Amino acid sequence: MKFVVANYGTRGDIEPFVAVGQELLRRGHDVRMAVPNDSLGFVESAGLAAVAYGLDSQAVEGFRQSPKIQNPIGMLSEVVEHVTRTWAEKGTTLMSLADGADLVLAGYNQQTLAANVAEYYGIPLAALHIFPTQLLDFGWLHRRITKEAEDAQRRALGLPETPGPATRSLEIQAYDELCFPGVAANWGEQAGRRPFVGALTLESPTDADDEVLSWIAAGTPPIYFGFGSMRITSPADTVAMISAACTQLGERALICSGASDFTEIPHVDHVKVVDTVGVAAVFPACRAVVHHGGAGTTAASLRAGIPTLILGLWNEYTIWAAAVERLKVGSGRQFSETTQEALVADLRSIFTPQCVTRAREVATRMTKPAESLAKAADLLEDTARQGRSN
Repeated sequence: MKFVVANYGTRGDIEPFVAVGQELLRRGHDVRMAVPNDSLGFVESAGLAAVAYGLDSQAVEGFRQSPKIQNPIGMLSEVVEHVTRTWAEKGTTLMSLADGADLVLAGYNQQTLAANVAEYYGIPLAALHIFPTQLLDFGWLHRRITKEAEDAQRRALGLPETPGPATRSLEIQAYDELCFPGVAANWGEQAGRRPFVGALTLESPTDADDEVLSWIAAGTPPIYFGFGSMRITSPADTVAMISAACTQLGERALICSGASDFTEIPHVDHVKVVDTVGVAAVFPACRAVVHHGGAGTTAASLRAGIPTLILGLWNEYTIWAAAVERLKVGSGRQFSETTQEALVADLRSIFTPQCVTRAREVATRMTKPAESLAKAADLLEDTARQGRSN
């Protein structure tokens, strides 16, 4: 069967789709991916065919932060024009890929665009949600802007004004229900097409893992600090704050620079800075994980069975901070509000015996990575077969 997989965002947004794409490829299917241009190398290194889809993800972050977008109501017509043009370009790419496909799989932020393409071709649509999307409300202005783009796409495709319900066949919840108890209670009849599979991750090792694990083994378990694809505006100040807080607590720090430039940071004995690590191998060897609140990193810390502190850089962090607090395995706050004193207090709060014990318990209840991938791939195969037989 032929599967088309499309999503937009940074590395953490793309990885779950790469993971399930790899599994489908392993099962003998044809898999084509549409991702931002700056994710092409990552996807292709995983053995998957990919085409560029929209602007670079970092360029979009720059657009969001530009002076033009700071007053979106005043610039509404320009913002609508930009989104509509980008939506149309993505739609053209997806139309080309989906011709002859058995199923289109898309992320929550591409679901409507992909649904129109799936409806045009009469094939099933599956969506993959890395958190309960109803918990993230972008507001009326976002809905107004995207509605303009959707209407333009449907007119261009010759589709009726109202979307057809048949294409919305499956919404995979790629996280554990344990993290959001009761969320399915509000779905009613839709719950059956929103199965939970657990987080989808590659768990890929990196070239730095052996060196990092050797450094860890030479001393006490460190606290991991990482901010994923989110850029830190002042890396030197951030490292100085982390270093001072860990000195005060008598801890070591392992800092993953990710998208930030930490090359000019002075060396400190109790702090190790690396570009990237394989979290599946490294997290279990750490004492705690401090991160930006991405879905994948949160799942990795929960599976590792160690306390989590989320220092959020983007709006999704509130969802995962609330989840780790509800589970009693950690806490969260906004990164911009973090000081050395606050960091020390937060770390002390997650080092309590109760929090450490609870983190170990929660880890035993998380879906295993291989099981998550198998469930997701089974669901996609079944949905594609049903669509073919209809």
